[in-house]
Amino acid sequence: MVSIVIASHGKFADGIKQSGSMIFGEQEDVQSVTLMPDMGPDDLKKKLQDAIASFSDQDQVLFLVDLWGGTPFNQVNGLFEEHKDKWAIVAGLNLPMLIEAYASRLSMDSAQEIAAHIIETAKDGVKVRPEELQPKEEKAAAAPAAAPKTPAGGHPGSLQYVLARIDSRLLHGQVATGWTRSTNPTRIIVVSDAVAKDDLRKQLIQQAAPAGVHAHVVPIKKMIELAQDDKHFGGERALLLFESPEDALQAIKGGVPIKTLNVGSMAHSEGKVQPNKVLAFSQEDIDTFNKLKDMGIDFDVRKVPADGEGNMQSILDKAQAELNKQK
Repeated sequence: MVSIVIASHGKFADGIKQSGSMIFGEQEDVQSVTLMPDMGPDDLKKKLQDAIASFSDQDQVLFLVDLWGGTPFNQVNGLFEEHKDKWAIVAGLNLPMLIEAYASRLSMDSAQEIAAHIIETAKDGVKVRPEELQPKEEKAAAAPAAAPKTPAGGHPGSLQYVLARIDSRLLHGQVATGWTRSTNPTRIIVVSDAVAKDDLRKQLIQQAAPAGVHAHVVPIKKMIELAQDDKHFGGERALLLFESPEDALQAIKGGVPIKTLNVGSMAHSEGKVQPNKVLAFSQEDIDTFNKLKDMGIDFDVRKVPADGEGNMQSILDKAQAELNKQK
């Protein structure tokens, strides 16, 4: 796997590395290197060399730096000269660039191939509101591409369900990047009676959709109707988002053909217990998951695609034990 060095003035590299991990999961063979006010160029060079030495693969190294021509770039460039046939440098670091680099190294084995690939994503990550302020030549490029009508494995008139996820945060960075990249949907559908009534939340969700993917918010009853008569979707790929297990149960009982639920995030609130960092349960939640299990639904407990799969039964048992203690 291609190794990555993130280099910057100050602690920017440390911070963006942490942000990337929150969205895409912890990454192997990634090091952040920072130039601090009390350091000289030679100090930074030594830190860069130590970072490279820590990698399991030092043959393919991608450097993501904050500023072309700055000290981090200049020191990286000095090391690059002896490896220019395989290493690569990209300046102008932003979070979309970093996430795209993480995603790309799952399928690309060359640092230079990844470097060429991530530039457009980095540029596309720079947007402005109100939209009238965006340069005219950029507006067309930023518009979502038309969804393909018959993706691989599909057939006209059939809606494919590539992921059904329970996430109290609904459409956020981990979904818009990690899960969208791993499942390749053409539509993201938030299934929620509450959100469907909230115009502001609907607008924010639609704006958060990644380029090329259409985002919709529908009440549960409407999703059931769509599942029963999906001929208008022409083989498109749907990623469903539920705010709670109760919403998912209602949809599945109504006929939405879900076999597996990805359980990603359930926010803590009064009366709930939290058996791990990202999942909190009330008694109703536990009872709902047990009903889903009795219906033959499988559970994929992962915050991001790179995470190992958690044991749902073990998590439920722990939550139930903690609730019992409160009684």
